[in-house]
Amino acid sequence: MGKGGEDYGKRISSKESIPVDPKIFPAWAKDVQECVLEYKVDKDLGLRAEQVEELRKIHGLNELEKHDGVSIWSLILEQFNDTLVRILLVAAVISFVLAWYDGDEGGEMGITAFVEPLVIFLILIVNAIVGVWQESNAEKALEALKEIQSEHATVIREGKKVHKLPAKELVPGDIVELRVGDKVPADMRVLSLISSTIRIEQCSLTGESEAVNKTNKSVPMDTDIQGKKCMVFAGTTVVNGNCICLVTQTGMNTEIGKVHSQIHAAAQEEEDTPLKKKLNEFGESLTVIIGVICALVWLINVKYFLTWEYVDGWPRNFKFSFEKCTYYFEIAVALAVAAIPEGLPAVITTCLALGTRKMAQKNALVRKLPSVETLGCTTVICSDKTGTLTTNQMAVAKLVAMGPSTDSIRSFKVDGTTYSPIDGKIHNFPSGHMDVNLQMIAKIAAVCNDAGVSQSGNHYVANGMPTEAALKVLVEKMGNPDGSHRSSSISSDVLRCCQRWNTIDRRIATLEFDRDRKSMGVIAKSESGKNSLLVKGAVENLLERSSFLQLLDGSTVKLDQNSRNLILQCLHEMSTTALRCLGFAYKDNISEFATYDGDEDHPAHNLLLNPANYSNIESDLTFVGLVGLRDPPREEVHKAIEDCREAGIRVMVITGDNKHTAEAICREIGVFGPHEDIRSKSLTGREFMDLDDQKHYLRQSGGLLFSRAEPRHKQEIVRLLKEDGEVVAMTGDGVNDGPALKLADIGIAMGIAGTEVAKEASDMVLADDNFSTIVSAVGEGRSIYNNMKAFIRYMISSNIGEVASIFLTAALGIPEGLIPVQLLWVNLVTDGPPATALGFNPPDKDIMKKPPRRSDDSLISAWILFRYLVIGLYVGIATVGVFIIWFTQSSFMGIDLSGDGHSLVTYSQLSNWGQCPSWEGFTVSPFTAGGQVFSFDTNPCDYFQAGKVKAMTLSLSVLVSIEMFNSLNALSEDGSLLVMPPWVNPWLLVAMSVSFGLHFLILYVPFLAQVFGIVPLSLNEWLLVLAVALPVILIDEILKFVGRCTSGLRTSDRRKSLKAKTE
Repeated sequence: MGKGGEDYGKRISSKESIPVDPKIFPAWAKDVQECVLEYKVDKDLGLRAEQVEELRKIHGLNELEKHDGVSIWSLILEQFNDTLVRILLVAAVISFVLAWYDGDEGGEMGITAFVEPLVIFLILIVNAIVGVWQESNAEKALEALKEIQSEHATVIREGKKVHKLPAKELVPGDIVELRVGDKVPADMRVLSLISSTIRIEQCSLTGESEAVNKTNKSVPMDTDIQGKKCMVFAGTTVVNGNCICLVTQTGMNTEIGKVHSQIHAAAQEEEDTPLKKKLNEFGESLTVIIGVICALVWLINVKYFLTWEYVDGWPRNFKFSFEKCTYYFEIAVALAVAAIPEGLPAVITTCLALGTRKMAQKNALVRKLPSVETLGCTTVICSDKTGTLTTNQMAVAKLVAMGPSTDSIRSFKVDGTTYSPIDGKIHNFPSGHMDVNLQMIAKIAAVCNDAGVSQSGNHYVANGMPTEAALKVLVEKMGNPDGSHRSSSISSDVLRCCQRWNTIDRRIATLEFDRDRKSMGVIAKSESGKNSLLVKGAVENLLERSSFLQLLDGSTVKLDQNSRNLILQCLHEMSTTALRCLGFAYKDNISEFATYDGDEDHPAHNLLLNPANYSNIESDLTFVGLVGLRDPPREEVHKAIEDCREAGIRVMVITGDNKHTAEAICREIGVFGPHEDIRSKSLTGREFMDLDDQKHYLRQSGGLLFSRAEPRHKQEIVRLLKEDGEVVAMTGDGVNDGPALKLADIGIAMGIAGTEVAKEASDMVLADDNFSTIVSAVGEGRSIYNNMKAFIRYMISSNIGEVASIFLTAALGIPEGLIPVQLLWVNLVTDGPPATALGFNPPDKDIMKKPPRRSDDSLISAWILFRYLVIGLYVGIATVGVFIIWFTQSSFMGIDLSGDGHSLVTYSQLSNWGQCPSWEGFTVSPFTAGGQVFSFDTNPCDYFQAGKVKAMTLSLSVLVSIEMFNSLNALSEDGSLLVMPPWVNPWLLVAMSVSFGLHFLILYVPFLAQVFGIVPLSLNEWLLVLAVALPVILIDEILKFVGRCTSGLRTSDRRKSLKAKTE
């Protein structure tokens, strides 16, 4: 592994400067000669073949490591590392063994017994397949990282230039030539510049919003990555110029290799989502509860399968009934099946999937389902600046032209945040014909410019330098040379005003930009045949070389000190608001070039071949105006930051850009107030690492800014926040954001400007690259979580009812009223539609006005648990009660139950049915159910087994009906059905209809009725079911009323306990 990855996972100590591995030669801090000597290479001849072989043995190939993924078997086993799944697995195995044991007897119950374990096994298999599929996609970020590596390089070896050498064959010490458009193949030290300048686009690695000028001059040893002006890094792109470089680091030792190592390490540290943790805790509690209840059931019923006599005070003559022991073991298994909400994983997945569809409609594309729930409890958003809070598209924000006299200037505010020529306008711009001064500014911006703008779908993209593209967009907003404004209609001719200027003044020569004079010039021939020099560049440098000033009407006057001071004062004001300023100047009297037409034989052509002459050519200029450019903030961001503040979410901006620019943007978008003292809230990445108590700094209220941040700084900030209990959402678009995106609770990548590395490392991708989309997604996440809580409460309360039913059956000693396959059907199928429909509950109106919930907040509060214990107890009493009523009563609440002709028994007989063979003269008459006649002439005691089919059907129907009505209770945690009636969620009413329909299906289709051991019911029997089931609504309404009356008291107690815990 490269050196960059070895320290991952260790805390970076405070007071630490940029770490430099002693084994790595700090080429950026050494001059060219020292570098050449260190790598034992001649910069003109390159390495010899034997040197290359020797170095390759030491350093290996110049490629990123391929980490072995987790084996498929490990992934499969991992899916069973879940408490609920393990309980289900044990229950399925035991059910299967019991079914096999009973299989010798055959018949209807044999078929029924096998359905249950097979269905559970099917659930587990589907769950494992989904889990393995999700996990196997986890390492794609590392593959995407490899895509940005260069494939070829131009290398000098043994005095020969080798074109298109595979980049993986490079070794430290190789001499490489870089040209415009090349992708840098390794980390390299610039030895010499062939062109006057070399510019590298390294935003994806460092976060800088503009291309960076490189030089061959050394920098201090402890310089951060952005400051290493003499180094070029693997994966970045040459946008201007060409140079000769020395390879210093390859493969995993490059900066991109370090990012690779960090992404891999962060992937190993991924934690469970807050919901998964809560469900695991719930599963563990459930294991204990099931164990206790099963033990209790066995203890209560031990007398039925184990008896003994006391002889001389000691137990003797033990009698053990294996058949009855197995029967009560089956009851214990039924308890396990009843207690586990088997449908919960499927319903959660369905709800999250529906949530992802809603988010996709709001431009948030969720890659990992659990991220939907995690969003809801986000407490901190760590946002990148460039491309997320800003557009990552340079735009002119201010245009300054000369006034009618030397002591006046005109300032125009320019709207627009993209490269679209029709995005925004220039305020107070003269309508009609442009004055001569503005025409000259437009001409210079259009002609002295190498960039272009093209339309790609609904977006406009820059071709060339972003700054120059922004100038061309300004020209389009200024209008045509004759003063007419361009049409606002979209046309394939995006830059038609610029094209008109280039027709009027045709460029015939270029004076390339260089870092010494900080300007670019062109010689242009007008339609009349006159040549002129048009120049743009740094305002201070142009002023130094200017002798004249052009006024509004086109007249030129001497540039005096007062005018110079006025322009410099304007420049200072614009610079303090983080605008990058460019000046414009021209020169009509260019005697040497007066007749030049681009011909190489012209005497003046030789002057253009030597860049040292450019400063003299660009002298005695006439200054005409300046513009201020910036990477503008997105229009929606200010409102989104306000929404975050109202929702109790802190926003931290972490950017690789410079401090001054970042602070200005943060003030503008509302992270900081316009006059807020931010000295303690704005640090560079290195300043933060030098703090003694970093966690204390991060706990400050309000926004924070970290500028000049490197990938390791971003990771450390995310790690510290997570250690402090925060749920962190991290946004980013560059390669450098990959490790932090992977480490955060939820990584959010940009869909348009984001690199593939960032997208693959993320949990969610923003289709519109807009920060405000995150805030919408957080609101959606909160709504989904509330709805998930509703159906989790609903399903768990249903399971409590089932457990109570079986426990009461065992405690009272009556025959089994519900068999495992029926419970499984209720949990999986009947409960599923209403639980899923609860995911469609409308969101609360004030959902983004509340503070985020804590990730350790309990899913079910003590009060809610008490409520559902009461409801569960009623479910148990109702299902067991209706079973007893059928056996012991001929009518109930005026409903006649004797129509089927069944025999009545006493409660005492029912609860002691196991002693039936010893009853003398016990007989029962036949009864009818669903066209079948049940007769017990040969064995009257079978009335309590085969004859309980009608009572079982009543119990199952009561259970289904109660759970349907209970789903109405789950619409709101404390709100009455009078305030939130069922029709606020029509999907729930549809789901209830579906569930009742499914229940009718198994009742009235003979084959299914046989599988589930039930029979059709008469109208009177349905009236009994409804009479027993409906009171569940009334009971919960009373409990909700008590809840509303005591909610203030419970909130106060919770705050006190949280405060005590914090202290």
